[in-house]
Amino acid sequence: MPFSRMAEVLGVSEQTIARRYRRMRDEHGVRVVAQLDSQRLGRSDWAVRIRCTPDAAMPVATALARRPDTAWVQLTSGGTEIFCMVNAHDERQRTTLLLEQLPASSRIVGLDAYCLLHVFTSDTSGPPGAEGLSPDEVDRLVPPCRDPGPDAAGSDGEVSEEDWPLVRALEEDGRGTHRELAARTHRHESTVRRRVDELIASGMLFFDLDIDSGLLGLRSRAILWVSVAPSALMAVGAALTDYREVPFVAATTGPTNLVASVACHDDVALFEFLTREIAGLEGVSHLETSPVIRSIKMHTTLTRSH
Repeated sequence: MPFSRMAEVLGVSEQTIARRYRRMRDEHGVRVVAQLDSQRLGRSDWAVRIRCTPDAAMPVATALARRPDTAWVQLTSGGTEIFCMVNAHDERQRTTLLLEQLPASSRIVGLDAYCLLHVFTSDTSGPPGAEGLSPDEVDRLVPPCRDPGPDAAGSDGEVSEEDWPLVRALEEDGRGTHRELAARTHRHESTVRRRVDELIASGMLFFDLDIDSGLLGLRSRAILWVSVAPSALMAVGAALTDYREVPFVAATTGPTNLVASVACHDDVALFEFLTREIAGLEGVSHLETSPVIRSIKMHTTLTRSH
């Protein structure tokens, strides 16, 4: 979304919007990042739980965070367990990581990997702590729906090899200008503009915000591992997306069949959410809560606390 559009809706100058965004990016690590929809690509992302010896969790998490194929690297459960996402960009690298590199480490005492079968999405506005926009302003800031053409992302429905430098650049800075992207990818600016528009229109490429939830006053975070009756799985997953406290929820393989991340203002709010909201969902038979002790990496950005 252009800064000019934000300025129009919020009633300030475009220069003010640009200055505030640069300050949030430079001082707090807030950054717009692009992501590929793995399911549209016919690939699978994985949620991974790694149990380490007490002295090893931070070094292992830091090493994982430096990899380009990981996201949301977090220390959980007293600091002896690592939660992270492994993306599907390079399936050979993922297989090597999960089957060879991690199991070979003497400092890792357990590893469970769960394939994300379905990621639930919602048009719900941002998490608690992000209030401030009126309903009218929200409506004016929601981008119009675009109908992806059948050939929008290529006839084979794949991201081509020549697309990857562009995708990587957008993953690092989703607000990069077409001129900057052209310089980084050594392609003509008009070609870059057209390809970005095609990838967005196809649904292959979308944008998110890397932001430490602590900046929004959300100090109590957790990963939920939920067992749901198969007949209720879709309903429970969809219901969870309606809660502002839940930025992510997906159906998975494994002993539990749903994983969700939760962010609340404090432990009292987390307790109330678990006992009032989660407990009231029909079909939930088991719930395991893994408190997030520290975030090391967001989608692509290392946290400033790290």
